[in-house]
Amino acid sequence: MNILIITDSYPPEIRSASHLMQELAEGLNEKGFNVFVATTYPEYNLSKNQRGINYPEFTEEKNIKALRIKTLPHHNVNFIIRGISQLTMPYIFSLKIKKYITHVDFIIVYSPPLTLANLGASLKQFYKAKFILNVQDIFPQNAIDLGILKNRLLIKFFQYMEKQAYKGADVIFVHSENNERFLRNKHPYISKKLIVLHNWINTREFESFERKNYFRKLYGLENKFIILFAGVMGPSQGLDFVIELAERIQDIDDLVFLFVGDGMERKKLEEVARKKNLKNIIFKSFVSKEDYPLLVKDCDVGLVCLADKNKTPVVPGKILGYMGAGIPVLAFLNKESDGHLIIKKAGCGYSCLYGNYNEAENLIRKLYDKKQTLGEIGKKGLQYVKKNFDRDICIEKLINYFK
Repeated sequence: MNILIITDSYPPEIRSASHLMQELAEGLNEKGFNVFVATTYPEYNLSKNQRGINYPEFTEEKNIKALRIKTLPHHNVNFIIRGISQLTMPYIFSLKIKKYITHVDFIIVYSPPLTLANLGASLKQFYKAKFILNVQDIFPQNAIDLGILKNRLLIKFFQYMEKQAYKGADVIFVHSENNERFLRNKHPYISKKLIVLHNWINTREFESFERKNYFRKLYGLENKFIILFAGVMGPSQGLDFVIELAERIQDIDDLVFLFVGDGMERKKLEEVARKKNLKNIIFKSFVSKEDYPLLVKDCDVGLVCLADKNKTPVVPGKILGYMGAGIPVLAFLNKESDGHLIIKKAGCGYSCLYGNYNEAENLIRKLYDKKQTLGEIGKKGLQYVKKNFDRDICIEKLINYFK
């Protein structure tokens, strides 16, 4: 059976979405499926040793056929250019997919961008295939909430596109119960298509690594208490909140916030930290997916942040990465996020509402004071993620819809 995964982000690009889709592709391949991945050409969120490499357009990697397609710029650009890129992406993808892939039984599309969901509906007709839509960020609602999308005509256009994408899908997966409720209430006509499929993680990738303090030595942080934020630094994350918190807790001499990644907001955040003369914030470039488990295990706490402008129940993928590595999670999230519930159920750390400076500061100090017992908190997260979000468990649930 041939499975086509369509996503705008895939390794070597380093994002939660990239890792999620690679784990899906590898998991399906291990189950005996013939897997194709159509994605954009690697240009963003790369580690230093992955920049400047020429990648073939169509190649095979670990039995997975990867099609990497050059498109217009779609990250770290203004929203007009990004919008044009996303609108043209389905047409460019369609031509390349039809050129290289002759037969498909099931199409799985990761959204955002929403435009690729419409591509899924189109290819469904072309290949006479079933179309499964994996909705992560609910667009255009999230862009409206963040103030990115304001033009009424554009809002109506994207809402129409959203409706068509949902209509075209045979099954729509969302990653939490409240995301399912949100879409069911907003779009009652798709109620029967909606299924909760929690995001997954391959915990074996983390268990094969021991803490070696490699990154502590590399970054000169051997004797520091490290709170790690690893990922994209964009408007949705609202990391200026963390900068303010770092300023408040400068009295803890050996505590540092380690920001590893890139994004639209990184330069601004670095400038703010520089102007405030904050010595407890360090910025570093992305590390490769292969090195990511080592990085996380070298740190004491994993940080997640979502600005309160977000009004959808999104669960940041970083939470599972920290849990899989067995370190405690510290989360500052919008009130709607199901991340609060996951952290509470797992007992793997603490969360509070984004913008609550006093509570957030108290949680940081609480974790610092508990540094001798952080391993026990981290183990709870690892046990919970193995039971509920392990890759193979989630993929078995997905395979049921291939029948």
